[in-house]
Amino acid sequence: MPLVRISLIKGKPAAHIRAIADGVHQALTETFGVPADDRFQLIDQHERDTFLYDADYLGVHRTDDLVTVTILASNWRDTAQKQALYRAIAENLTRAPGLRPEDVMVVLAPNQRDDWSFGNGLASYVSPT
Repeated sequence: MPLVRISLIKGKPAAHIRAIADGVHQALTETFGVPADDRFQLIDQHERDTFLYDADYLGVHRTDDLVTVTILASNWRDTAQKQALYRAIAENLTRAPGLRPEDVMVVLAPNQRDDWSFGNGLASYVSPT
């Protein structure tokens, strides 16, 4: 049930972008137990002057290949699962499309089960009231 927003600087080929999307989804299925068919991803490509970042924040050197992954997901996973997710995403995106792990930033935005409606005006994960 995660909603994933992937952001990067414009100009990468479609195969590169698809590899990022696939790598993030694979990590979610392996570490968070997300079903394979539960895939909702938004990919934002920005002009260089509208994608601002600190190239050395916290001692991590980033380049213009930086990809930010924001994951909106229910808040029931523990720290170990979150750490496994961060590692899996970085490893997957290093393998394909060949990003440096320093250029993979992941942010979780937790919420509750009643914060999701997948349609029909209903809270999809709670009993109707």
